[in-house]
Amino acid sequence: MIRFEQQINFLKEVDKLKNIIRRNYLCDGNRFENTAEHCWHLALMVMTLAEHANNEIDILKTILMLLIHDLVEIDAGDTYCYDSTGNETKAKREEAAADRIFSLLPLDQQKVYHQLWREFEEMETPESQFANAVDRLMPLIQNVETGGKTWQKNHISESQVLERNLPINDGSAVLWNYAKFLIKSSVTKGILNN
Repeated sequence: MIRFEQQINFLKEVDKLKNIIRRNYLCDGNRFENTAEHCWHLALMVMTLAEHANNEIDILKTILMLLIHDLVEIDAGDTYCYDSTGNETKAKREEAAADRIFSLLPLDQQKVYHQLWREFEEMETPESQFANAVDRLMPLIQNVETGGKTWQKNHISESQVLERNLPINDGSAVLWNYAKFLIKSSVTKGILNN
């Protein structure tokens, strides 16, 4: 029963992810999304777009990686990707969060979750590269769909968006070409500063 109790306690704890509000609006622009919604959407993106990965990927492993990659935000918060100050301490805050949150699980599951989370962060395997590609692509799509709402509010430039999204190419040349198209057309439409 101890193992089961640990698993239930972990699942109750990660319910808090639904309260972590991100800086991206939903595609309809009516509200910000929460991090749990973000993770679900990325898992669905992998199911839908896996054929466009640069290398063959283990779809289930990639989905599992995305379902847990942002659990650290329960403690560390959602650091806005263009916040240079917040990003200075992000890795340290997230490492401490991973240690605490995953320690709620039985030891064997702690190891699996930690390994998947680290793999995502290191972006060295085909699965982690594709996971990072969709993790960056969806906010880009959301910004385009909302007329650049978050970009304009934070005075984000084309060069910042290009730099942030460059790792998409490591996971999928197809998604990267689409991302570049979205960025260029956003500049043309005036929803992203040149």
